[in-house]
This record gives sequence, structure tokens and C-alpha cells, in this order.
Amino acid sequence: MKNIRNFCIIAHIDHGKSTLADRLLEYTNTVAAKDMEAQVLDNMDLERERGITIKSHAIQMDYVLDGEHYTLNLIDTPGHVDFSYEVSRSIAACEGALLIVDASQGVQAQTISNLYMAIDNDLEIIPVINKVDLDSAKPEEVEDEIIDLIGCDRSEIIRASGKTGLGVPEILKAIVERVPAPKGDPETPLQALIFDSVFNPFRGIIAYYKIVNGTIRTNDFVKFVSTGKEYHADEIGVLKLDLAPRKELSAGNVGYIISGIKTSREVRVGDTITHVDRPCDKSIEGFQEVKPMVFAGVYPIETEDFENLRSSLEKLQLNDASLTFSPESSAALGFGFRCGFLGLLHMEIIQERLGREFDMDVITTVPNVSYRVYDKGGTMTEVHNPSGLPDPTLIERIEEPYIRASIITVADFIGPIMTLCLGKRGELIKQDYISGNRIELTFDLPLGEIVIDFYDKLKSISKGYASFDYHIHDYRESKLVKLDILLNGESVDALSTLTHVDNAVTFGRRMCEKLKELIPRQQFDIAIQAAIGAKIIARETIKAVRKDVTAKCYGGDVSRKRKLLEKQKAGKKRMKQIGRVEVPQKAFLAVLKLD
Repeated sequence: MKNIRNFCIIAHIDHGKSTLADRLLEYTNTVAAKDMEAQVLDNMDLERERGITIKSHAIQMDYVLDGEHYTLNLIDTPGHVDFSYEVSRSIAACEGALLIVDASQGVQAQTISNLYMAIDNDLEIIPVINKVDLDSAKPEEVEDEIIDLIGCDRSEIIRASGKTGLGVPEILKAIVERVPAPKGDPETPLQALIFDSVFNPFRGIIAYYKIVNGTIRTNDFVKFVSTGKEYHADEIGVLKLDLAPRKELSAGNVGYIISGIKTSREVRVGDTITHVDRPCDKSIEGFQEVKPMVFAGVYPIETEDFENLRSSLEKLQLNDASLTFSPESSAALGFGFRCGFLGLLHMEIIQERLGREFDMDVITTVPNVSYRVYDKGGTMTEVHNPSGLPDPTLIERIEEPYIRASIITVADFIGPIMTLCLGKRGELIKQDYISGNRIELTFDLPLGEIVIDFYDKLKSISKGYASFDYHIHDYRESKLVKLDILLNGESVDALSTLTHVDNAVTFGRRMCEKLKELIPRQQFDIAIQAAIGAKIIARETIKAVRKDVTAKCYGGDVSRKRKLLEKQKAGKKRMKQIGRVEVPQKAFLAVLKLD
């Protein structure tokens, strides 16, 4: 056990984690030259296309230092704030972390929040400055920032480059020397923490775990503590680039188990595995429950696909434990699911994965957050969906979630960023100069205002230099109203939203204008209206497609033309009574990108 090291790589998005991981795998000959490709651990098509890590990836490396063999278990983690739950689970399976900072960009918001997560779990931090080969690199300045941040010695910071491989031997040596070996006793009853799982159509569910105490062998009879289910361990092993079977694994190791589990409800991330005949006395402390930030309805385009969508979401949840869902129904869209996501990027990725991995065509409604509604009797109900809002006459007050946001940027962009945040009903809490001309702004913002387009706007006004991180702070009373969109007098509940009184009129107007562009013309006039209760606040009309019925009249009395036009008008009126307007999927998505 003294020769095992478990460590993860944490950093802000795009600071070169996956590229540096490639160099570590090359240096330790874990991946053969013929299998080597850029970002070898990012094995999902989506990750390669977007150049981001979405899933944590575990892999085992063998390393020799001074004639002694070491086993290094590396977990590469995502850097985007929407996938921070992946990072928290990876950190729980490690004793050390490489903190990677880009030499040209310096410390960013996500670097800080991931670092705090690692420090809370008592991990040994190894600071690394990456991309020092760039012309725009400022290693001295960045070293000062890191020293301010974690209070280490300058000599402890390693300068590296994921591209050229500079500093890789020093990093591996530092991992062996600085990261403590896992604690635990191979002789005590088995305790293993499940930190991830994946569905394989041929072999069932494969669970990844870290053994804290005890030893597991092939064909052992094991039990999953929280579900109480018992299985035979058909195959156990370690995670190389592919699965590598082993006869036994003892405390301190990271590995996988295949036991022919077919139903996804039986495996929970954060659960403990133990032996049936010699169980451990208590389960390991798992992870904190994930709190979804953004809610949206996901509906199958074909109603009969409802059960397929359920099983697809269950399989996705195995691989992404931060996804939550529960069934709901809508008058316009039929049966579907109310899904909770950690942010808009997370929502987009889940939608893409449903399409690619499970061939599911889905419609997603406007995202919103959960509100607390208090009625006159003082009873509180949580409302995730505007259609679940009680009658306005019964509501005493509505409270909405506020976040504490930290934005790190250079001083040049303070003005536009403050304007953006104050325009979103934000309150400036404090501003601190970190180093040089970099500044950290702390705001309290309503979560409902930032779920749609805040992050994109922040990136564009700061030319990509501002980094953003947040956590739920509290609930505050707000004047919110339900904004309904009516098509020919019928409410489309998938487009209704809860919004602040001050924004309702402008939002309603913009929504009507956007829908006018997106809904195709019919044989009759379509009235698009935005309403608060019974009061109409905005209206647009899509004109009917009309045949030129007067083309055959040349000369003669005007009454002939009028007669034909009246006849056409009556026909259009009849059509309007029976006509239904189909809202295209583009319209649901366009609401997210109103600007």
C-alpha cells in the first residue's frame, strides 16, 4: 500500500489538464504509441468536438523511481462550473491534487473553488504552472498569485508544458514524494466507495470504486449497503486505458466491479460495497446531495417514446449523477420529465447525449429555477414549474433563490460587468484586488436571472477574460409574476415563465416578436399574445397565407370583388375555429437566446 498514490488534476476550464494528463501517460508508457492521440482520456465524441472534459476519467499508471515501483491512480476532472459535482466525487477518491494554472491567464474563479473543495478534503496540493512555452506566458506573476492563494514556497511550484512535455518528470517525482499513501487496513472488513458508474449493453453496469479498507477478490459475495442488494463479483480489476481484470484488490486501490447488474436503480454513486459474510459496521460518508440549479421539462417528440426516454435518462444518470428527473405532464406536450441540471451547459450536453447515445428526439422547455411559494395560511410549497403556481389570490409571497457569485476579471472590464450584474438585479457585496490589475467582484444575484444567458453575455463583454463561479446563498422575497404566452387565445404552458414584475413587459414583447419570426404562416391569422393573468401586455399577429381570389375579376362593379373577399374571409374564420398551431422546437430554444 505504501507504493500507491491516488491523485486528481484540478484547474479552470481550458488550462491544459487533459493535455498534461496525455504527457503523464506517455512518460509512464501507460498508453502505447499507436494508441496515443490528443486528449486520450476524453473518449466521448462531444468532449473532443467541444474541447472540454465532461466526465472524470480514472486511469492507472506504473512508475519507477530510484528502482522502486509505484502505482499511480490518476483522475482527470472537468473544469467547467456546471460539472463541479464530478470534481467533488473525484476529490473524494484521492489523497492529492495537481493544481494546474495557465501561465498566460493566471488564477481564475473555477481554480479557486476547486482548490477550496480539495482543501476541505485535506488533499495534498501540488501547484503546477502549465503552458510556460507560450509567448504570452507570465510565470513570475502567476507564481505570485499561487503563493498568495495557497501560501506555498516558490520552490514547490513546478513549471511545465503539456505541449512539449517540459516538467513532466518533476511532476511525477513530486506526486510520489509529496502525496501521502492511502490509509486503510487490508485485513479489516471490506469498505469501498463507489465514485462513478457506466452502463455497458453487454455486461450490465460497471461500478468504479476506491477501496478504503479490506480486500476484494473475484467471485466474492458482496453487498451494496444503501440498496441492500447482494451480488457475486464476476470480474474485478483496475482501470487502464481499457478494463484490466485482476484476481484481488486491496485497500488504497481504485478499481471496477462487474456483477451483471441490469437495472440502473441498484447502483448509486456514493454507496459503499462490503462483503455479505463479513460486513463493515458503518458505510463510508458519501457525497453531499447534488442541488440542481436549473429545471426544464424534457418531452419525447413521439408520445409512445415515453418509456424509452425514462430508461435513457436512468442510464445517463448512472454516468452523470448530477442529473435528477421526475415525471410530469403538460397540456401541449403530453407526458415527459422534469429534469434538474447544474447549469445551461449541463442541460445542453444532456440533450446532445440523449440524441447521440440513445437516439432520443426530445423537446426541452424554457429553463427556470425552483421558487418557494407561501400561501395565506403560511404553508410553503416548492414550485419548479410556472404551471404549478397556485391562484394569485391565494399567494402571500414568493421567495426566489439568490446566489453568491464571484467574478474574476481584469480592471478594464469592471464597468460593463457591473452594468450587466446590476441590470440582472444584482447587489455588489465587495471587490478585492487580487494582484496587478486583476480584481474579484462578489455579487448577490437572483438565480432566475442568470440561468438563461448571463454566462454567454459575461464572456462576450469581457472578451473571454472574466471567470465566473457561484453557490446558492439564500432565498429572498421577490415580486414575481407568471407570464403566459397565448396562441389564438390558448395558453402554451411550455413557454410560460415566472419573471420579475419589472422585466415582464419587455420580456413578453421580445418573446412575441421572436415567435412571430419562428412560427410558420398558416391559412388563418395567428394572434401571439403575452399575458399576466387576464391582462394582455404584448401582441403580434402572423398574417394568413392568402390566395389572390380577385385575380379573375377585370373591370365590372367593385361589389364582385367585395363578394369574393367576404367569402374568403368567412372561410378563414371557419378555419381559425378548428385550426391548431404547431410550435416548432426552434421556438422553444429561441427563447433561451432572445438577444
